[in-house]
Amino acid sequence: MAETARSLRPISKTSVQSRVSREEWDARCDLATACRLAGVYKWTDLIYTHYTARVPNSPHYLMNPLGLMFEEITASSLVKIDAQGNVIDDPLALGCSPAGFIIHSAVYEARAEVQCVIHTHTRAGVAVSAQRCGLLPISQHAMRVYGILSYHDYEGIALNLDERTRLARDLGPSARTMILRNHGLLSLGTSVREAFHLMYYLDCACQIQIDALAGGRIELGSISEETARNGYRQFEGPGGSEIDKEWAAMQRLLERRGEEWRI
Repeated sequence: MAETARSLRPISKTSVQSRVSREEWDARCDLATACRLAGVYKWTDLIYTHYTARVPNSPHYLMNPLGLMFEEITASSLVKIDAQGNVIDDPLALGCSPAGFIIHSAVYEARAEVQCVIHTHTRAGVAVSAQRCGLLPISQHAMRVYGILSYHDYEGIALNLDERTRLARDLGPSARTMILRNHGLLSLGTSVREAFHLMYYLDCACQIQIDALAGGRIELGSISEETARNGYRQFEGPGGSEIDKEWAAMQRLLERRGEEWRI
């Protein structure tokens, strides 16, 4: 009992802001925002999913520490690691997910433009990942990721370094979302807010698919290839996605909830 009590010590709120660059602090705040929003949208799987972001002008990147619930994560609690998985800075001495390193490092090595990677194990995401058909073109939400969605077959828990080669191959040069079969979802972006935005649409599309299929005898209406591609182009064009505005709105949501993540 005494050992349990010691392990439940409060999480330190000491800020690292004074010893990192302004650019790194901004990246930390954005990634911590995404982590807190994961709690709001119920994208968490205890402590086992992982979010990362590159440190600007640096070979390092940030990852959520292994051992915190997402609603506990702050800008200062994020772990900084290098491309080989070595810990550069770990304020809480919790380390980070080995599987997370395998998946995320594969993406960063393969795609220089990527600044953030988000991986989830939501019920709907895993359910669709277990369906041979993959994500069906049956909703407007699915159109958001149409043409930028790829698939990677399940190989077990991502603990083998050589899986990175196959992850990068399956991701290809242009996909920004991925279904890890029998596992979960992945999104990536040139910013944290873009990666979060794409994950929101991908996960919603999965929820819609599971709900629609639950109708049983109801025949699903599919969207044509031409309409699907046009829908994706509309999301990418004027009047489509307002990522910066939605990000500010979600940060206001966190503030109304009394969340403290910018510390």
